[in-house]
Amino acid sequence: MKRRHILALSACLSLAAPFAHAADAWDPALREKARRAVDAGLNYLRTQQAADGSVARSVGITALSLRAFLESHRGYNEGDGAFITRQVDFLLSKVKPDGSINESLQNASYNTAVALAGLAATKNPKYDAVISAAQKFLIGHQIEEGEGYKQDHRYYGGIGYGGDERPDMSNVYLALEGLKATAADPKDPVWQKALVFVNRSQNRSESNDQKWAANDGGFVYMPGWNPPEFEFKNATSSYGGMTAAGLLSLLYAGVDKNDPRVQAAYKWMTANYSLEVNPGTTKRHGIFYFYNAFAKVMKAYGEDTFTDAKGVKHNWKFELAQKLTSLQNPDGTWSNPDSKAWWEDKPQLVTAWSVIALEHALK
Repeated sequence: MKRRHILALSACLSLAAPFAHAADAWDPALREKARRAVDAGLNYLRTQQAADGSVARSVGITALSLRAFLESHRGYNEGDGAFITRQVDFLLSKVKPDGSINESLQNASYNTAVALAGLAATKNPKYDAVISAAQKFLIGHQIEEGEGYKQDHRYYGGIGYGGDERPDMSNVYLALEGLKATAADPKDPVWQKALVFVNRSQNRSESNDQKWAANDGGFVYMPGWNPPEFEFKNATSSYGGMTAAGLLSLLYAGVDKNDPRVQAAYKWMTANYSLEVNPGTTKRHGIFYFYNAFAKVMKAYGEDTFTDAKGVKHNWKFELAQKLTSLQNPDGTWSNPDSKAWWEDKPQLVTAWSVIALEHALK
């Protein structure tokens, strides 16, 4: 009798296992919906290409568009024709003697970083010389002793847009992403210097030597300061977009997943999880920037599910796919109807971000 019960229980467990696993599997309808959303976004971006291959006449947006095509489930590459190669050619036409890739000195670092990630996605060794020069430009643009900054300065190790001396976490993460994507030397001092700035942008007093630092583990825009658009009661409050950027920076720089800085940032991300606002705020400023960075950091961290501060379990891939597909416009675009801050009213930029975010969820 006992043997029959044991056999029955074993049978039930063996049947339950596939269903438990299926709970974390993609619903075919949602996966197809997400893929169609990607296709519609890419079709829109293709219509936005000018004769010179640029999108919105911008190096940054063109590079994001190129990356969206090359990283899609369609597996596009340069062999697919002019709608890919013209974008590459536009980026190459903007290479400057100092190695930067940009159309404006004002955003030289940002554009170069994003262009590096786009060129890396081609996997074409023909661009190695351009990539190497762009790496050197970014590394040279880092704020450190060469610019007269000592390590005790709050800007030390940071990277800004270009055109001013103020670095921020967004540009640091994008620069490190570009360097990581193009296999920059992991032993180059740029990584450890960047971590000095990253540490000083995290609300974690154990690793942040700045007096303003709190201890929730999240990140701010730059040491001691946040954009006023969010109307924080505390100017050094942690928020979602920069916590994603900060956690990505830690991971790109080779910090171990079990490091207390990584764990603190991940805990903040998951505890404050929301797709309705930029987490840590009541605003939707920068919400699509957040979706893009969130998808990249969660993919890099390597966990599909997490439990928030209320004890609710989430599968970020499914929920992000559901959210982004619900926000797509009938013409295949995305844009932020609630905020014009940081160009989120521009469909070319926001569509590229959203497609890349969906691609990370689908992988």
